[in-house]
Amino acid sequence: MFLKGKTALITGSTSGIGLAYAKALAGEGANIVINGFGDADAVEKERAALEATSGGKALYSGHDLTKVDQIEAMMREAADAFGGVDILINNAGMQHVAPVEEFPLDKWDLIIALNLNAAFHTTRLAVPYMKEKKWGRIVQTASAHSLVASPFKSAYVTAKHGLAGFTKTVALELATFGVTANCISPGYVWTPLVENQIPDTMKARGLTRDQVINDVLLAGQPTKQFVTPEQVAATALFLCSDAAAQITGANLSVDGGWTAA
Repeated sequence: MFLKGKTALITGSTSGIGLAYAKALAGEGANIVINGFGDADAVEKERAALEATSGGKALYSGHDLTKVDQIEAMMREAADAFGGVDILINNAGMQHVAPVEEFPLDKWDLIIALNLNAAFHTTRLAVPYMKEKKWGRIVQTASAHSLVASPFKSAYVTAKHGLAGFTKTVALELATFGVTANCISPGYVWTPLVENQIPDTMKARGLTRDQVINDVLLAGQPTKQFVTPEQVAATALFLCSDAAAQITGANLSVDGGWTAA
């Protein structure tokens, strides 16, 4: 259990990729802070399971990461409980699909706040502890959309491109402190975020559900298979290992060959 004694905070981790990250890191002994929304009983069940797996502690933070004061409160809670965060995984995100001229202003603001701004705020608050400890891992769940664009996703593509650039800058700033910063860029992973965008895509493109899945979502993935949350989590776990100490500022694609074209 190579992460015993380390603390990992994963945003957007009550389901999907984020929960897979939490399970993978707990499996190597890390204390875990999970964050996100969901049914209270279901969240508590996952929290207790993480604690049982890790042999350490697992905390749940339900703060809304579109609000700076709540991000700061979450990071204070982690610091009070564990002294600070050794591993930060920014995974919280949302999506909305619409033509640019029809894109709702509130959706634009929410997507930028959650997918991009929140990662800045958690990072700035985690870095002082990592620099003091001379060890840290920052992992961003970016997306194939941090490298390429798709129509009708202007806010999401903008946020993910921004996240990739932010990560490179942080990697350079922290290169001599034993802290790495990297992006993982999955293709389409079957999660609630992907499933929930299907109706909007059906409307925007005039397609059926099956057409959206086969002709839009999987069209760009040469393997014609969805990436699994566990495959993404395994990549993050590797980035947290000593073997990955010289990987920083990278954008690792886990996309079934999407961005190879």
